[in-house]
Amino acid sequence: MWGLVQDNEIIKYITYPKSMVIGDVQYPSKIFQLWSTSELEAIGIYEVVFNDTNKKDEQWYINTNQSFAFSDDVITASYGTATAKAHADTLFTAQDETDGLGTEGELATRGLKYNLIQTVKQQAAGLLAPTDWYVIKANEIADYSVPDDITTFRALVRSKSNAMETQITNATNTPALETLYTYTTDSDGVQSRPLAELPTLEI
Repeated sequence: MWGLVQDNEIIKYITYPKSMVIGDVQYPSKIFQLWSTSELEAIGIYEVVFNDTNKKDEQWYINTNQSFAFSDDVITASYGTATAKAHADTLFTAQDETDGLGTEGELATRGLKYNLIQTVKQQAAGLLAPTDWYVIKANEIADYSVPDDITTFRALVRSKSNAMETQITNATNTPALETLYTYTTDSDGVQSRPLAELPTLEI
């Protein structure tokens, strides 16, 4: 990405090589491949330098839009301070209702913790689904019992799912949530995370 600078102001952004008119001169798109950096800068074209210092993981944070600045012969694209996503559900306010956005007190957006817990629930349901037929068969056929290993597995899935949901609920802030999902490697090369994993069953 490049920017066209005139009188120390960025007047145009160039996202891909293309022909363009600068002043009274028509330049072909090939200048972006064939010309040196100094040759491009001589006609006011500067490559954008991206500064991602303030950019954070979008799973946990809302990043600002990038802002562009030209200083010391460099165009820099940078982010402002990221905002942690709300942990709790957000409700419409009286002002929202006045603005026609929704009814005061009703759900506006789901919080981060709700979404994380829903993901755990969905994963647990996906693990239980292949063995549901054992339970259905046991309910429909009097002399059939669910195998012990299946019963044990299904109980483990539910127990671990509940424990994971509690860990998410009890996380006091965004860094604590991030830590739950951060994998580390021990001296044996085994990766794990504080949230751990749901059990699996080979059928």
